[in-house]
Amino acid sequence: MSTSAAAGPAVELKDVRFAYRAGQDVLDVPALSVARGELLFLHGPSGSGKTTLLGLLAGVLVPSAGTVRILGSDLGALRSGARDHFRAEHLGYVFQMFNLIPYLSVRENITLPCRLSAARRARLGGTSADAQAAQLADRLEIAGLLDEPVTALSVGQQQRVAVARALLGAPELVVCDEPTSALDADRRDRFLELLFARCQEAGSTLVFVSHDLALAPRFSRTLALGTLNRAAAPRAAGDPEAVGAGARR
Repeated sequence: MSTSAAAGPAVELKDVRFAYRAGQDVLDVPALSVARGELLFLHGPSGSGKTTLLGLLAGVLVPSAGTVRILGSDLGALRSGARDHFRAEHLGYVFQMFNLIPYLSVRENITLPCRLSAARRARLGGTSADAQAAQLADRLEIAGLLDEPVTALSVGQQQRVAVARALLGAPELVVCDEPTSALDADRRDRFLELLFARCQEAGSTLVFVSHDLALAPRFSRTLALGTLNRAAAPRAAGDPEAVGAGARR
């Protein structure tokens, strides 16, 4: 798995199709390229394939056809265990349903990627995973909850745990599926400041999915998946999410 071709894109899709049932594509993307260090805002209505696309980028899903190349590696060519290792080493993923480990504490959930990956631990810059977890928790206003079980937290607090876990260890690609859905406006803005700062510090690429189009101007590029995904249902005329697809911000 080579990730040395830094001049190449962080994300490169070519003729990618995916179906949960044979013959019923939910994703059909002829091409998509995301440059290293780019901050991409991806939007679209329910059913346009956003979560499926993120699953492909993270190697949770594999395409039915075509190539998904992440940081120079063809994820479809890797076995399941190798994809899991690649994700732990190189990606930070904020799942829509958070995917926290219910029997672990907040601290243990946040530090999990660094326990699983030596590369993530090496990128901590000489500080411990616990210390950086505490710093992230403080920025996300959950510092007082580090020793609590995640099952005792509110939905909004669990979402912030998932964000902290994704950012720990400077992943090269950060993938976020509706990461601000349970946050109020003030916490959303503070979270975005932290997210952008961490990505800039690490040179990370960000692919961020949200229904909140008011966030789009903060990103370097905006893309409407409904115009990219040929398998998406036809959009009604005048749908505001269809306006400005792919526009540079």
